[in-house]
Amino acid sequence: MAMDAKEIERLIKEGIPDAQVEIRDLAGDGDHYMAVVVAESFRGLSRVQQHQKVYEALKGNMGGTLHALALQTSVPN
Repeated sequence: MAMDAKEIERLIKEGIPDAQVEIRDLAGDGDHYMAVVVAESFRGLSRVQQHQKVYEALKGNMGGTLHALALQTSVPN
């Protein structure tokens, strides 16, 4: 069963409270998403560490309920 974009956004915001999150359904199938996540708490972290924080926030849904998620992470300007 596919994961809803609103649920992805909710989980990320719950796990990273200062995050600004934008979710896009890339294929229109509810199975392939892109997440743009901007958070001050990413400051000083490598890109890999930022992505790890997002994956942790998704609570193990990556690769299961959530099939594919392209990530773009950054800190606020």
